Amino acid sequence: MKFEPRWIAWEITRRCNLRCIHCRSSSEAEVKGHPDFPTEEALRIIDDISSYAKPVLVLSGGEPLLREDVFDIAEYGTDRGLRMCLATNGTLVDDRVCERIKESGIRIVSLSLDGSTESVHDDFRKQKGAFAGTIRAAQLFRKHGIEFIINSSFTKRNQQEIPKVYKLAKELGATAWYMFMIVPTGRGEEVMNELISKEDYDEILNWHYEMERQEKDILVRPTCAPHYYRVVLQKKKERGDRFKRRSLKFSTGGAKGCIAGQLIALIDVDGNVLPCSYFPKPAGNIRRQSFKEIWENSELFKELRDFKRYKGRCGACEFIGVCGGCRARAYAVYGDYLEEEPFCGYIPRRFKKGDQG
Repeated sequence: MKFEPRWIAWEITRRCNLRCIHCRSSSEAEVKGHPDFPTEEALRIIDDISSYAKPVLVLSGGEPLLREDVFDIAEYGTDRGLRMCLATNGTLVDDRVCERIKESGIRIVSLSLDGSTESVHDDFRKQKGAFAGTIRAAQLFRKHGIEFIINSSFTKRNQQEIPKVYKLAKELGATAWYMFMIVPTGRGEEVMNELISKEDYDEILNWHYEMERQEKDILVRPTCAPHYYRVVLQKKKERGDRFKRRSLKFSTGGAKGCIAGQLIALIDVDGNVLPCSYFPKPAGNIRRQSFKEIWENSELFKELRDFKRYKGRCGACEFIGVCGGCRARAYAVYGDYLEEEPFCGYIPRRFKKGDQG
């Protein structure tokens, strides 16, 4: 596997107009100690990244539309040859925002939708009107010809909504629907007891496989569920399925399960470069080092890319090359990012009880 940065999420602000239960950065209206960086620094970071690689660069947050210069940043990245994307909760989207999205060269937008009804979604987002805002944003994107993805996050409180949210994403005209299995990071630590059980996890991934093999109209992906790649291989072998999984041109191509620090990274508002959006341990800081230096020389990234160092069932698993287990979830649950995936129930063929890999 070639380790090159294909997709980078960039937290350009930690401010947000919502206060979602699962937020990895614990965003709210004003976040003390984590101010927005100036536009000049944003342009310097884009120069730094684009001089080394040409990944997808997702302007995220918080809520990125709270920055007045968000479209200046997007346009500069576009001019430097980066594939610019935007991640928003949708509540601030209007006709003018849509026009600016197109003018700045943003290629695709991701929207958050965590329930098929107002009551479920607004409870998850802790803001009345959040559901209406997301639906309105999707309708505006269709009106203006803007391609969009729908990201949906699930815990025990809304897991029964999964098939309904998938159906709604299709009805809204999304290009893709990503089913996120919560990683308890940031404010998400508060919902640790709401995480979907191992048993239900497997059932949901099996449902997703059956749905995906029939799906023709929309790209679907489980996210933060790396063992789905093991499920796909098992099911295809077991049933002789030959369906080819499609890929989105603005993604990493569905190379494998956990790709934290391998193909993706997050840059937070303080300049820390992290393996993914849910992994709180930094590999370096882009204010003091170049992105290239961090990507190529970080000890943390080197450890994540060395599958022989993985422990427990992950270390013994014959599917390590396609799955890898969620490193952020292992870190959150065990305090050790090389430990086994805590929400996978699969027992590897050569794993013995008590074996540590």
